[in-house]
Parts: sequence; C-alpha cells; structure tokens
Amino acid sequence: MIDTGDTAWVLMSTALVMLMTPGLALFYGGLVRQKNVLSTIMHSFFLLALVTVLWVVVGYSLAFAPSAGGLGLIGGLDHAFLEGVGQAPDAAYAPTVPALVFMAFQMMFAIITPALISGAFAERKRFASFVVFAVLWSVFVYSPLAHWVWGVGGWMREMGALDFAGGTVVHISSGVAALVAALVLGKRIRSESERFEPHDVTMTVLGAGLLWFGWFGFNGGSALGANGLAAQAFVVTTVAAAMACLTWVTVAWFHKGHASVIGAASGAVAGLVAITPASGFVTVSAALAIGLGAGVVCYGAILLRERLQVDDALDVWAVHGVGGTWGAIATGLFATTAVNAAGRNGLLYGNPQQVVIQLVAVAATWAFSAGATFLILKAIDVVIGLRVRHEDEVLGLDLTQHGEVAYQQGRA
Repeated sequence: MIDTGDTAWVLMSTALVMLMTPGLALFYGGLVRQKNVLSTIMHSFFLLALVTVLWVVVGYSLAFAPSAGGLGLIGGLDHAFLEGVGQAPDAAYAPTVPALVFMAFQMMFAIITPALISGAFAERKRFASFVVFAVLWSVFVYSPLAHWVWGVGGWMREMGALDFAGGTVVHISSGVAALVAALVLGKRIRSESERFEPHDVTMTVLGAGLLWFGWFGFNGGSALGANGLAAQAFVVTTVAAAMACLTWVTVAWFHKGHASVIGAASGAVAGLVAITPASGFVTVSAALAIGLGAGVVCYGAILLRERLQVDDALDVWAVHGVGGTWGAIATGLFATTAVNAAGRNGLLYGNPQQVVIQLVAVAATWAFSAGATFLILKAIDVVIGLRVRHEDEVLGLDLTQHGEVAYQQGRA
C-alpha cells in the first residue's frame, strides 16, 4: 500500500537529484575558459530534456523491466513508453510509493550520469556529436548497467554486489567513459601563452554547494522511504563529504603551499562520490574513513593524470572513476547488516567474500563502460566526426556551436 510519508520523501528526493544536474552545469561551467562556459553548461542542461524522453520511451524499461531471456543482462520492453507504470506501487522495487515516483527518481540518476562525462571532453566536442553520444551511451551503457546492479534478475544483484545509490552505475561508469573520451578526442588546443584556467571559481563553488545539497536526495532518497535507513544515508553522506573536503585541502596545502578553494569543492564532491555506494550499508565511523580515503586517492589520481598528460578537462576520471572505485571497494570493507539488514556484512564484519564480489562488480563496470564508450565514440567519429574544427575551437564553442556568448563585456 502507498505510504504518504515515503511518497513525499521520494518525491522531494527526486527534486533534489534533479537540481544536481544544473548544479553540475555550474560546477563545470566555472572551471572552463570564458569562451566555452555556455557550451559546457548546455551539455548538462540539455540532458534534462533529452534523457527524460529517452527514459520514458525505452530507458526505464531496459533498466527495470524483468530480464530479457532471464540472463540478467538487460530488461525487456515490457515498460516501454511507461506501459504498466502508474500510480500503484511496484512491489519489486518500492512497495510503498507509486511506480511513477520510483521511475522519476531513477530518471534523475540517468540524466546526471552522461552529464558527468561531459567534463572530460569540454571545450572541444561538437554539440551534434555530443547529442548522438548521449543517446547511444544512455541506452546501451547506462540502462544495462542499471539493470545489472538494481534490476530484478540483474546478474550483479544476484551475485550480491552492494551499490546503494550508484557507485558503479553512475560514478565508475561515467568516470571510466570520461577517461576513454579524453583519450579518443585528444588534447585541447591552446597557444603557448594560454593556460587552462577556470574563468569563474565562484560559479564552481556554488555548483559544488548545490551538488552537496542534492546529494541528500541522491543517497537518502535511495532508501525509498522516510525511515531510519534514509536518516543513516543522509548523515553518512555529509560526514564523508566533510571529511574528504578537509583531507583534500590539507593534502593540497602541504603539496602546493596554499589552501585551494577549488580543492575544497573538488574534495567535497570526491567524498560524496565515494560514499554513494556505501551510504545505505555503513556506520558514521566508516563514513569518516571513506571520506579520508577519497580525499587522498582522488587527489593522487589527479597528479597521476597530469603526469600521464591525459586531457580529462575537468578531472571526471580522477573524482568519479577513482572515487567511485574506492567507494565500491570500501563498501565491501565496511558494510554491516547492523545498518541495513537487507545488505551484507563486509570484511571488517567477518565476510571477506564481499570484497571479492565488489571487485568483480568494479572490474566488470570498468571493462563494459570502457569498451562500449570506445566503440560508440569511434562510430560517431566515422559518421559525423567528434571534434570541432581547429579554428572553431580557438574561437570558442559558445559562439561557434551555439551562436551566443556568456558575457557581453570582457570576452576571452
């Protein structure tokens, strides 16, 4: 039966997660050069429309309909165009809220995931190519992964992999795809005197704040009810973010000699990423450890990326790919049924096998996202091309792709 309290909380959480995508647009938009801020913001904002339609038509069905052929690889088309998804609950997923509410909540995850990838190819990808990529990646990468992990009959779910709110489905998949995209597209063009400096750090910090705010719905809403588990996920989310923020700033302070504002924002996001898969399974003490680890490993990943000279423009792989990987593995270390009886104990609670299961889930997500993303990008490059022309990239994507500029004075 429908519970009005649960329904109200999941509706509110859906709105919170929706706000994360415009928040991401601001977070990314502030980090790019002034001539590319609109194109970067458009990547995230446009997906609110594009993926909503895709999700309704086919994405939700591929993710959450019963497994096609019983293989646990992808859902069937039972719910295409939301057939059979109405005001009554779907007992298989959320027995106390309308199925439409569960669908809408999951839709917001589907929207932000390809938006995360866009940070890797900022300032150099054709908008038409981006649109085609988003369609293909959403249908052929995101929906199958969501089915593997969360769908009834999904093979990772049947294996016992734990992912409360999207460490594998959202963060590892987008982070790995970002790395592949950065390698396939190659480095951005710049003159000898030009540097890739953020044009508006204030905008980035505002975006980070909106992401932190929305993440309470991202993780807390994944309890699918107004209950103790939602409270647990809510608290460990902000604790991990705070710890990762402090850790990142401290490490960077010792390394570079100053307390970076962008580092504080990036550290908080890294902590939010890392706690996502664990948020419904771990204690507050574990959240502190996960946040500490996120601040260290994600900062280290950025240093590695710089040394390898990979132009992942906004460090999507370092924060989301590596942060999500750490979070998924940490779930296998710290999970306890004392927090969530429907989960499993991890290594520290007498079940070392859970670490192995988490490693299998991580490896499979890395391999599937990397391989599928590479094929999609190469196919698009052959058919319509991926990058803008040299002269368009120098002039800026705001003007050449959208015919508009963000600021009327002081244009770069």
